[in-house]
Order: sequence, then C-alpha cells, then structure tokens
Amino acid sequence: MTEAEVVIEIPFHDVDVMQVAWHGHYVKYMEVARCALLDKIDYNYLRMEASGYAWPVIDMRIRYAKPLRFQQRVRVKAKLVEWENRLKVNYLIEDEKTGERLTKAHTIQVAVDIASGEMLYASPDIIYQKLGITP
Repeated sequence: MTEAEVVIEIPFHDVDVMQVAWHGHYVKYMEVARCALLDKIDYNYLRMEASGYAWPVIDMRIRYAKPLRFQQRVRVKAKLVEWENRLKVNYLIEDEKTGERLTKAHTIQVAVDIASGEMLYASPDIIYQKLGITP
C-alpha cells in the first residue's frame, strides 16, 4: 500500500542534443510516481488541501547513476518510508527491460496548516487514517 510505480517513456522534448534527459526532468518523473502513490492511499494533493494541510517538499536528494535517454522506457518506483513527523518518499528509477538501476532519490515533505501557515512538527492524524495506522 505504501508503494507505487509508473512506467515513463523519455520524450524528445526532455532531452538534449546527445539524447540524454536533462537532470531537472527527473524531478517531474518522480512527481508522477509520487502522485500514483498518494492516489493509492487516497490522499492526493486535492485531498490534502480538503483536509486542511499542504505538504510542500522541503528537501530532495538525487543520485544520478546512469543517464536516461530518448525513448527509453523507465520504471519509477515511489515508496513511503516515513510518515510520523514528515513524509519521506524513496524513489528508484530503473530501465524497464533490464531492471538496471539508473537513479536513486528521496524527497521529504512536511505538513503545513493551510489556515495558519504554520508547519507541524508531527504529522496530523489524517495521514495515519489514510495509512490505516492507529497513532
């Protein structure tokens, strides 16, 4: 339940003259996988807003092991690994055919009360409800 994956074919408009995806586009591919993960737990960005919380990304780390290339099909996996005080999502980008690891990354998001604009130092109960966990 705390994992999701998507397959993306690297489009022409994301690559340079060497047919390598620009490093900034990796963030977009990770976002697609994270959205699939959040949909899976029924807490996508619209549901977050309706619950009164925004969850901005406050930290991101990416390790580029091998380049993504034009028309390459990659599997982007997102796994929620922390939720108590923040949301930490680990990512793995692999070649769809070979399973070769191309990129590893993680993002960290924190809950912000939309009404007050205050950051919470513990995750609100709604995330536990969505994960089926008793806090």
